[in-house]
Amino acid sequence: MKIKVLKFFKEKLNHQIDYIARDKPGAARKFKTDILQRIKEIPQMPYKNRKSIYFDRDDIRDLIYKGYTVVYKINRNEDSIEVFGFTKIENNPFED
Repeated sequence: MKIKVLKFFKEKLNHQIDYIARDKPGAARKFKTDILQRIKEIPQMPYKNRKSIYFDRDDIRDLIYKGYTVVYKINRNEDSIEVFGFTKIENNPFED
């Protein structure tokens, strides 16, 4: 399966990385490396992570990492994973 990382996810992740880097640049680099590694592992077992609490669909999953949620969609027809959401304790993380 191919991984597609959408713009919304990249923007939210980079914002959080910048925030962490203000106090701890090394921790920010490690956080980014680690979370991207976890995302790369999704295609091996795409249904391993819990069904999303934000969507009532079996093909949308939540990967939890250090209290953050990475939301992705499994697209069997295109043999791909779309990573589109990144949040930490937000009521509706998919509003601008």
